[in-house]
Amino acid sequence: MSRHGTPPSSKAPPIADQARGHQPGAAERFNEERAAYTVASAQPNLEAGLDAIRTTVKTLKPVPGVYRMLDARGDVLYVGKARALKNRVANYAQQNNLTQRLLRMVSQTRAMEIVTTNSEAEALLLEAQFIKRFRPPFNVLLRDDKSFPFILLRSDHGYPRIMKHRGARRAKGNYYGPFASAGSVNTTINALQKLFLLRSCTDSFFSRRDRPCLLYQIKRCSAPCVGRIDEDGYARLVKQAQDFLGGKSSAVQSDLERQMAKASEDLDFETAAILRDRLRAATFIQGSQAVNASGVGDADVFALASKGGQTAVQAFFIRGGQNWGHRAFFPRHPKDFDEGQVLANVLAQFYEEVPPPRTILVDRDLPERELIEEAFAASAELGGVGHKVDISIPQRGDRRKLMQQAQRNAIEALERRLAESGTKARTLRAMTEFLELADIPQRIEVYDNSHIQGAKAVGGMIVAGPEGFLKNQYRKFNIKSAQTNDDFGMMREVMNRRFSRAMKDDPDRETSGEKAVWPDLVLIDGGKGQMSAVRDTLAELGIEDIALIAIAKGPDHGREGREVFHFPDGREKTLPTNSPVLFYLQTLRDEVHRYAIGAHRAKRSRAITASPLDEIPGIGPARKRALLLHFGTAGKVRAASLQDLQRAPGVSEMVAQVIYDFYHAGG
Repeated sequence: MSRHGTPPSSKAPPIADQARGHQPGAAERFNEERAAYTVASAQPNLEAGLDAIRTTVKTLKPVPGVYRMLDARGDVLYVGKARALKNRVANYAQQNNLTQRLLRMVSQTRAMEIVTTNSEAEALLLEAQFIKRFRPPFNVLLRDDKSFPFILLRSDHGYPRIMKHRGARRAKGNYYGPFASAGSVNTTINALQKLFLLRSCTDSFFSRRDRPCLLYQIKRCSAPCVGRIDEDGYARLVKQAQDFLGGKSSAVQSDLERQMAKASEDLDFETAAILRDRLRAATFIQGSQAVNASGVGDADVFALASKGGQTAVQAFFIRGGQNWGHRAFFPRHPKDFDEGQVLANVLAQFYEEVPPPRTILVDRDLPERELIEEAFAASAELGGVGHKVDISIPQRGDRRKLMQQAQRNAIEALERRLAESGTKARTLRAMTEFLELADIPQRIEVYDNSHIQGAKAVGGMIVAGPEGFLKNQYRKFNIKSAQTNDDFGMMREVMNRRFSRAMKDDPDRETSGEKAVWPDLVLIDGGKGQMSAVRDTLAELGIEDIALIAIAKGPDHGREGREVFHFPDGREKTLPTNSPVLFYLQTLRDEVHRYAIGAHRAKRSRAITASPLDEIPGIGPARKRALLLHFGTAGKVRAASLQDLQRAPGVSEMVAQVIYDFYHAGG
């Protein structure tokens, strides 16, 4: 979120680079020009930016809202919020008061978009949404865009189901989370199944059972599907689970201990053994906590560490006094950043999707803390869990100890990150030398095809940068024109579609950074044939300045470590089997292989469940189901007479005529 003062800066390229496009293989020139950049060099474009801002200011009123600064391509440069839009935006038109960083941003601005809101708190929430959506280069960015998993205990069934949940919270029920990872959710659900014997199967699976499944046999389900427990008994288990997840774990354990003692007194040793196993599951959940969160209740803990121009934010998620995992974030920010502002931005973007708890513990003062609390309370109310939100710095007791632990974790996470970055930087430099590139590639695209004898062929493209895989930029290509089992033709089609689109979207190659359209390096999973196909296709498009490398598994197509790297000029090179560069390139190749195979399998699965009836216009799922139930197979629907079709349930005379004409047109 922005403040009313100076907005965050960015590592965006100077205006000179924006004008001509940051060409691949120009990293050293880019750094030199950025270091030598002065206000005077931006002056020719500065007036255009100032004019765009002044034009916008004339239409504004002193009301709260969000503004977006756009460059000549319409891409968002910066998102900010303001209590009074007119006053805030007018500050950018005061050339003498702008820092060099702001001058660069204003110089790139060619238009502005404004959204007014009812309050500044609403503007803050909207600002966080826009930052996550547009990822502007001049904002502080929370780069971890993965959604967080929750445990969902549904309430729309007589026997509620416990399950893992991601995404929009549309299903009726109680949500518990966030958890730091899918692994922590799965572990907790497994323990909860042992503890409360709740079902995890789908409703359709539940309705079809006539005998208990394996989960009942291994004592992870009470088998309500076949009546091994009645609805009241199951409701008691659900209530215990709600109490346990809601922070009343001690009361649940005490109740189980009383039940076990009574069963032992009654000589019902089988029941006592079941209760003993359930108590062990409860002890496992509580004993597996790596963080002592007793007495904290519901709270999220955030601590920040910075070093070498990089920042780590460590988060602990505490619910009901239990630690539900921790996650380290590494936000992108300018070097001369305000740590409190960065942490405030991280919180705003994090809670844009995750409902805020009542308590948020931080390790430093946040600018506009009261405004953030107001915005988070409004967000919690919109999410159906209305409550006040308190953001505070713990000073003593258990909360202070927890914060100290979070701070230690933040420092350790940052040190690991810096060590990994150093190792990766060395690997990338060695790879650049081995592949004979001009500079370290900022965008690497890797391609592979997957099919079975040419059927359901899919091409996959994954993207990697210096900081890892860019999964939001992965792309799959449904192969359309290539001949059956023609790997080279498939690769030609993929390359033609990919780079024809690049030439259309960015013919001058002006975009850079996260919004880059053009790769610095293209890796192909294949040998000489694939290399020739790619090289010739790009040459036909007039593209001859992108580095191309093909990775083949070697002459015997045997074990990993014998890979051969094919260059466009026909040369071949290999690496030692213990080379870090080889491991890195293998990782890229394996990732595209995984992605292409996954896309192919998904396409094949859809084809298996497809029906010839899907092709008939006007036939939806309900009518298709009715036709199949009535006739038995799609073939019998095709062979049916018009009169037989009219007698099918849910099929009118008009629909019957459409179906009959579809199969008998021209006959």
